[in-house]
Amino acid sequence: MNILGISAFYHDSAACLVRDGIIIAAAQEERFTRKKHDAGFPRHAIDYCLREADLSGGSQLDLIAFYEKPFLKCDRLLSTYLGCAPFGLRSFLKAVPVWMKQKIWIKDTIRNELPFEGPVIFPEHHESHAASAFFPSPFENAAVLTIDGVGEWTTTSVGRGEGNRVGLLADLRFPHSIGLLYSAFTYYLGFRVNSGEYKVMGLAPYGQPAFRDLILSELIDLKDDGSFRLNLRYFDFMVGLTMTNGAFDRLFGGPPRKPETELTQRHMDIARSMQAVTEEVMLRLARHAHALTGARNLCLAGGVALNCVGNGRILREGPFDKIWIQPAAGDAGGAIGAALLGWHHYYKQPRKVSGDGDAQCGSFLGPAYDAAAFLKRAAIPHEEMDEDELMRCVAGLLEEGKVIGWFQGRMEFGPRALGNRSILGDARSPEMQETLNLKIKFRESFRPFAPSVLRERVGDCFELNQASPYMLLVAPVKQSVRLDGLGEGVGGDFMVRLKTPRSTLPAVTHIDYSARIQTVAAEDNPRFHRLLSEFEKNTSCPVLVNTSFNVRGEPPVCTPEDAFRCFMRTEMDYLVLGNFVLDKAQQNPANVVKGQAVDVLD
Repeated sequence: MNILGISAFYHDSAACLVRDGIIIAAAQEERFTRKKHDAGFPRHAIDYCLREADLSGGSQLDLIAFYEKPFLKCDRLLSTYLGCAPFGLRSFLKAVPVWMKQKIWIKDTIRNELPFEGPVIFPEHHESHAASAFFPSPFENAAVLTIDGVGEWTTTSVGRGEGNRVGLLADLRFPHSIGLLYSAFTYYLGFRVNSGEYKVMGLAPYGQPAFRDLILSELIDLKDDGSFRLNLRYFDFMVGLTMTNGAFDRLFGGPPRKPETELTQRHMDIARSMQAVTEEVMLRLARHAHALTGARNLCLAGGVALNCVGNGRILREGPFDKIWIQPAAGDAGGAIGAALLGWHHYYKQPRKVSGDGDAQCGSFLGPAYDAAAFLKRAAIPHEEMDEDELMRCVAGLLEEGKVIGWFQGRMEFGPRALGNRSILGDARSPEMQETLNLKIKFRESFRPFAPSVLRERVGDCFELNQASPYMLLVAPVKQSVRLDGLGEGVGGDFMVRLKTPRSTLPAVTHIDYSARIQTVAAEDNPRFHRLLSEFEKNTSCPVLVNTSFNVRGEPPVCTPEDAFRCFMRTEMDYLVLGNFVLDKAQQNPANVVKGQAVDVLD
């Protein structure tokens, strides 16, 4: 039985194909269109999923599941506009025609695009999030916590999963949303909403929580069980085209920061304060979920579940034995949840839990490509190596401080590079963070990079006692690798603080001695595990820097062509496509025009 899950028309559109309860394929539309956070109907992602499942078209599908209820979401929008009238007319005139022409006619769009004549189901948004968190998890039963900006009406839910059922027990509703509050601060700090929240989290450790009490006294009324209400007089997201208003500006002593302008200590303190409040909300909600369900395990999804600092605190300080986070925790993951709801709820099929690992397949659910055909077609200089030679070569290059574009196998599903579409570097290098940020990624210098570490060696370097295969947990670096006597990194010259090494792994140690960790197991990604092992054999270090294979403003690469373009327009030293190694020094500079690869690739 073949079930297609779809998420679309807000941000990060995606598709997922589930066959007899097994996730066969999943991908985000942005990877194919090269339009970051593409919200359009995921035509390319659907086509890929069908190909991966050897299906010729929509007629071979048994069920399609869309990740939310469009009419219920439209009801929220219209109710909000009517409740705020006459304010919000500009926003109303911009949004409603799109809904009337496109967004509520999902069933017609699906039938016309595929085509498809079978049943189409519409679970609620947070039900899809909850299903995406619980059904692929390794737990027979668990508490389920979903937190995001807003779905139809729900912004936060607490539920329970057991066997082949997941149900929501309690929720918070729009406009009271920790996701929207975090996005309001993202906007105020000069970053883009729905994509810049990572930057707020990365900036936070450079500040002090000087505004924490102000946020808790003026913006959010937080209860012991994690429920809360926002003070709406400070926000404009209900009726306007911006997140905050003049009252918010006056409360925090000035207007929003203009994008790309200087970041001051005040901005860092605001980021730290909002992050501290978010972590407190997440902790209280997790404790309430435990009290409601009595479960020993917790599953998380929704955009706020990508806040890996908060996740780390739940693991360390919360009441649960283990937690599992959907790798594509945002709206893209709703496609997985919707498809699995179709299998388990609509068709009432049982769920099998192995107990040895999750059902996410390492989140390597995207397409794989034939690099040999691309290299031959484009006549690009390269060297082919066998497996042993490749590992020795790449590990040696990394030891020399080279930056490697690493392109292997099936593409990751979700926002994190997990070792198949990655840029790699030596975590021991004091210069690697600056090199990657300024010369490769073209992004803000303060943003940290993540370590990939051998699963069996994680305890040697980090204070983490469980696997973190999806790079969604932050933990402290071990005392044994720290360089002490440097203080907490707050105050003083920003660039001096940024460039001061804080451990023997300076490229992946944030200013507060933390790291966003990916553990790599041989059974999940044998080739990447072998590379880490080879690097450890040479250096006694089981850690590499791992960042997504893209530059600022673009989605991670999907095809060999994408990878070559990115390689040629940055200062990466080598590109590895499968078993083929490309040396930048051997490439023809004529293949680059104004930083872009020429059309020989197309």
